[in-house]
Amino acid sequence: MESREQRYNVNLSILFTELPLLDRPAAARAAGFTAVELWWPWLDSPTPPRSELDSLRSAIEDAGVRLGGLNFYAGQLPGPDRGALSVPGEESERFRANIEVAAGLAESLGCGALNALYGNRIEGVDPAEQDVLALENLVLAARAAHRIGAVLLVEALNKVESPRYPLVSAPAAVEVVDRVNEASGLGNARFLMDLYHLSMNGEDLPSVIDLFAAKTGHVQIADNPGRGAPGTGTLPLADHLDHLRKAGYDGWVGLEYKPGDRPSAEAFDWLPREARRTHRAP
Repeated sequence: MESREQRYNVNLSILFTELPLLDRPAAARAAGFTAVELWWPWLDSPTPPRSELDSLRSAIEDAGVRLGGLNFYAGQLPGPDRGALSVPGEESERFRANIEVAAGLAESLGCGALNALYGNRIEGVDPAEQDVLALENLVLAARAAHRIGAVLLVEALNKVESPRYPLVSAPAAVEVVDRVNEASGLGNARFLMDLYHLSMNGEDLPSVIDLFAAKTGHVQIADNPGRGAPGTGTLPLADHLDHLRKAGYDGWVGLEYKPGDRPSAEAFDWLPREARRTHRAP
C-alpha cells in the first residue's frame, strides 16, 4: 500500500529567528514550505494591539503559507516559563485573556490546532490546586478551539530542560487530555507528540506511537542529542514518522529544531524540496 504524504510545517519560533517575525513566513515559503507554525509570538502580551495581529496575519497570507499550529500565551517562552494556565494569579488571568485572541487569529488563518502549555509547578503552591486551575482553563480553551473547529493540544516536555514542568511523559500528558475531554464533553483535546522531548525522557518511542497515535493531534520533531535537524543526532526519525503513518496519523509534522551554526534556510537539506510542499487539504 502506498504511504500517505507526510505534511511538514516549519516552526517560526525556533527556525528563521535570525529574521524579524514578519519576514519569517516568506523565508519559509522561499525554502519551499507551504505551512508554518508558531509559539505565541508576543511574550509580554496575551492581548497585543489589533494592528500587530493584523500585521502577522498579513505576513502569513502574503507569503502564501498556511498556519498549521499556534500556541496560546505561555509566558516567557523561550525563557524560564513553560506555560501559564496552571499558574495561579496574574499568569492564569493572562492565559484566559489570551484564549479568544489566539483562537481568533487561528480562525482567521484556517489554523486547526492550538497548543496549551501546562505551566511549571510553583514553589509554595499545592500541585493539586494547580491541577484544578489547569483543568478549568483547559476546558475554556477546548471550548474556544471547538468554536473554530480546532483541536486543543496538550504537550509533554522533557524533565532535563523543564524540571518544574509536571507533564514529562506521554502517559502524563495523555491523562490530562482524557480529563479535559471528560470535563468538556467535546472530545477535541489531543496529545502533542514531540519526539525530541519524549526521547530526552528516555521513553520507548515505538511503544508511545502504538499506544497514543490515535489520541495524537500534532507531532513535532528534532534530533537528539542537540535538538538539531534530522540526521544531526541519533534518533531514527524517518522510521518513527513511517511508524506514525502506519498507525494512522496523517496530521502535521512540525519542524521544531535548531538550525545550528548556519542560516535556517540551509537546515532543510535532509528533506527534498518537493516533500516540503503540502499538496492536499488536511
